[in-house]
Amino acid sequence: MMKIGQAGKRLLPMTAAFGLLLAGCGREDLSVLRPQGPVAESSYALMKLSIAIMIVVLLVVFSIATYVWIRFRRKKDQNEIPKQVEGSFKLEVLWTVIPLILVVVLAIPTVKVVFAAGNDHSDDKDAIKVKVTGHQYWWEFEYKDYGVTTAQDLIIPTGKHIAFELSTTDVLHSFWVPSLAGKMDTNPDGTVNRFSFSAPNEGVYRGKCAELCGPSHGFMEFKVKSVSGEAFEKWIASMKAPESVMPDDPALAEKFKSQCLSCHAIGSMPASPVAPSLTGIGSREAVAGILLNDDTREDGAPILENLKTWLHDPQSVKPGNKMPNPKDMGLSDEEIDGIAEFLAGYTLE
Repeated sequence: MMKIGQAGKRLLPMTAAFGLLLAGCGREDLSVLRPQGPVAESSYALMKLSIAIMIVVLLVVFSIATYVWIRFRRKKDQNEIPKQVEGSFKLEVLWTVIPLILVVVLAIPTVKVVFAAGNDHSDDKDAIKVKVTGHQYWWEFEYKDYGVTTAQDLIIPTGKHIAFELSTTDVLHSFWVPSLAGKMDTNPDGTVNRFSFSAPNEGVYRGKCAELCGPSHGFMEFKVKSVSGEAFEKWIASMKAPESVMPDDPALAEKFKSQCLSCHAIGSMPASPVAPSLTGIGSREAVAGILLNDDTREDGAPILENLKTWLHDPQSVKPGNKMPNPKDMGLSDEEIDGIAEFLAGYTLE
């Protein structure tokens, strides 16, 4: 029989290695362990309850196992078979009833939280209604009561219920903002899913697609920006009456209009069903969802650099995306850089 010391020497390094490996798998801004809204907080509370129950069970079972291991271990001079004990009615009732009680204790709050997570505030006159449409590999947000459509950055007012209506134009996606709520699918069969969440504090929260949807599934990110009510109304006003702008260079403006605006919308143009709106792109938190416009972060960079990275080779950023390479459309490197500079300066007041 392997000695306890030998087993410990083998298990401890393995446990430490797995611990270090798992510690590197998470990201602070994509963690359900940092809830920033009531929906996420209720899920987090349920997680803590589940873990607490499991720890109690683990301690009790291991304590009993340790006691039995020490109390009834074979002595050096013991050769006979120990007395066999079986058929204890009390013990069988005990280890049947206790798990049932634990299951009920966990089931009641679980059912409550699950049903609450599906609350639909679409009939709430004070809620902000947003239609979310998943595309490969970007997110479209339509503010139904305001006549505003944008992409990648979801702007919401603090403290307000945001009522979502989820759909997709292609394959199955899953809308997920870990800090604010759980996941909700966008189904390709025409089914519209609805749920709601709110953000009590101002801040920027990262969201992702949580359903494998193609080669760039892991890069299908978006940002939720929670702002004050006044800032939200100001943003809505700027989006409803955006300034019609074009590059100053007439030749570049013509190229931009013929090549870029054949798919994208900008300013007062109607939203395009095939590509993200470019209105106010210079004010967004990221380019292509994953190139963060923040050079104070290790994974961030200035927006102009990010736009050039994206426009010069979209497939290197998001393999399999439907954005054609501008060079294949007849744009030179200088023209691409010029368009990038124009878009980087296109901000909303």
